[in-house]
Amino acid sequence: MWRHGEKCVTFAVAAAILVAAAAAAAVRDERRTYIVHMSRSAMPNDFAEHGEWYAASLQSVSDAATVLYTYDTLVHGYSARLTRAEAEALESQPGVLFVNPEVRYELHTTRTPEFLGLDRTDALFPQSNTGSDVIVGVLDTGVWPERPSYDETGLGPVPAGWKGKCEEGNDFNASACNKKLIGARFFLTGYEAAKGPVDTSKESRSPRDNDGHGTHTSSTAAGSAVRGADLLGYAAGTAKGMAPHARVATYKVCWVGGCFSSDILKAMEVAVTDGVDVLSLSLGGGTADYYRDSIAVGAYSAMERGIFVSCSAGNAGPGSATLSNGAPWITTVGAGTLDRDFPAHVVLGNGKNYSGVSLYSGKPLPTTPVPFIYAGNASNSSMGALCMSGSLIPEKVAGKIVLCDRGTNARVQKGFVVKDAGGAGMVLANTAANGEELVADAHVLPGAGVGQKAGDTMRAYALSDPNPTASIGFAGTQIGIQPSPVVAAFSSRGPNTVTPGILKPDLIAPGVNILAAWSGSVGPSGLAGDNRRVGFNIISGTSMSCPHVSGLAALLRAAHQDWSPAAIRSALMTTSYNGYPNGNGILDVATGLPATPLDVGAGHVDPSKAVDPGLVYDITAADYVDFLCAINYGPMQIAALTKHTTDACSANRTYAVTALNYPSFSVTFPATGGTEKHTRTVTNVGQPGTYKVTASATAGSTPVTVSVEPSTLTFTKSGEKQSYTVSFAAGAMPSGTNGFGRLVWSSDHHVVASPIAVTWT
Repeated sequence: MWRHGEKCVTFAVAAAILVAAAAAAAVRDERRTYIVHMSRSAMPNDFAEHGEWYAASLQSVSDAATVLYTYDTLVHGYSARLTRAEAEALESQPGVLFVNPEVRYELHTTRTPEFLGLDRTDALFPQSNTGSDVIVGVLDTGVWPERPSYDETGLGPVPAGWKGKCEEGNDFNASACNKKLIGARFFLTGYEAAKGPVDTSKESRSPRDNDGHGTHTSSTAAGSAVRGADLLGYAAGTAKGMAPHARVATYKVCWVGGCFSSDILKAMEVAVTDGVDVLSLSLGGGTADYYRDSIAVGAYSAMERGIFVSCSAGNAGPGSATLSNGAPWITTVGAGTLDRDFPAHVVLGNGKNYSGVSLYSGKPLPTTPVPFIYAGNASNSSMGALCMSGSLIPEKVAGKIVLCDRGTNARVQKGFVVKDAGGAGMVLANTAANGEELVADAHVLPGAGVGQKAGDTMRAYALSDPNPTASIGFAGTQIGIQPSPVVAAFSSRGPNTVTPGILKPDLIAPGVNILAAWSGSVGPSGLAGDNRRVGFNIISGTSMSCPHVSGLAALLRAAHQDWSPAAIRSALMTTSYNGYPNGNGILDVATGLPATPLDVGAGHVDPSKAVDPGLVYDITAADYVDFLCAINYGPMQIAALTKHTTDACSANRTYAVTALNYPSFSVTFPATGGTEKHTRTVTNVGQPGTYKVTASATAGSTPVTVSVEPSTLTFTKSGEKQSYTVSFAAGAMPSGTNGFGRLVWSSDHHVVASPIAVTWT
């Protein structure tokens, strides 16, 4: 016989089980977008075309779902809104390879040509005038076509064979395109299926860029030269893209609510069909197996068609294993600084002076010191120190400079909060999460960003002095900052979590405080309350470094029209530098120590050398298939990438990741140590010559044995190939230990360098 308490407990448990079951059922019944990968050759004879087959397969599991997109080239299949139960039922059907849930991707968000040695482009790239036939496709937030960065002066007819077009929409006419901006499209079927109709009061249902990010990235890659460019007087000079003679085609895939993989995949497919030579994607969505990653899937087919694909590594640094877009057929780009800065100085009432950065342009503070307060002491909120919206007490901050902690909300938004509360100025102090990394911002009131050490000292002063005061001065633009470059703390790092045997990122490029064209819809802060309008803006992120490499790839494609995407990447990587002229290694701003290949890959891009690299490591589509076999992908997984359903992996062959002809080396040992052999083949793209090798690697003070056979390679003609093997050996080390080194082939005229990363697991 049950007692009353037992009944209560039993009924409560039963109720909880029912609630959980109902929640689980709701999840299974909830619709979301899935991308359905089909085996094209498996279409039954009953159907005349693949679209009919796709529709029939969908109708067999759902009466309510409709096809959002069909995919015909980069992948075969379609996307649709399905319940989980419908997706599972569909995946079991004949001819269906995979049913992948849609992923929401995020954006990874003048002086650069001179810093990269491109101020004499025509001299360095004598074929650069043929660069006007190279087309850079940019998948982003669209374009503001009226900016002078898209001026067509001096360009000839649109390249023959171009199939793209200028799509019309609200606030955008077909006449917005010209011989520079030769295509502008937008993709939102997947977005609207997930988020509802676009709010046209907030963004244009057209290729027009209301965010600024897409205009910035496309003009960075291939913008025309614009004299007199600046942001509020900062970074004044001539702004131009890396490949100023190349054509631009933009594909708007990112909206207020994000960038959705069904739209991205369709845009990549259309861009390839349109005829782009380079694809630039400054966005990412974490990591996944390559056959489940829409960008990796689309990039694979683009690579097969000879299209170079460049992607940002992400802004999740400085933690390890934080990068995205790590597929070996994608060039993955991290971020470094320029030799340009925008200094500001904060002077406290105790006479101490601290250096910071700012892009503030407006009425200055009084010449006399201003009362100074820490935001944590001017709020009743536990989040007050962060200067969150509505968190500051106006009576406590009125007329004062407020010290705000960096984090959680946007940096410039904190200035709006201070200004709305009556504050006179702001000092934005880094915390441990950002260390000494300084990113300049166009603040809406006198404001400056300072590093963690300065912030800690200022905080202590504001809390201890009975009458704290401060002043902020702005020093404009300074050039020649040393050391430069340094690795940005935000730049995502390796190792590659999907395939540790492929070293990522591949290289770094300028990504901090980059000046480029901007949208006319939004102020330089990107915030709704910012009524300022500028033609150019300065922003930071691997979103900015990616289009630098995309533009450089366009230059190399123009100079070497027979080079594959892998050869172009090889040239960029093997000529990159990993140290300063004084011999010291490139610094990582997050640690203050020399960066490693897990931070910078091969190093910082050096286009003046990349045009003539001497040797290249080429990779064919067949080589990538062997790589997929090596990572134990089965026929269906390989078919999702290659679209070929035949068994690509032979039972009579041995496959190894170490055999992929990559321009870098990632070595993995067990904690007990061991040996690992890599094979490589280099192709001579320069004059005849003899190359000799040097190679070494260490883990702290412990050397790793690196043996190269043969140690000399002689080439008698261009196009000749030579192979070599590298054997690595090391003893036991604690799990998680890393070692680093470099392998260099040198001739009388060229230095061909590859980074080495060693990890004990």
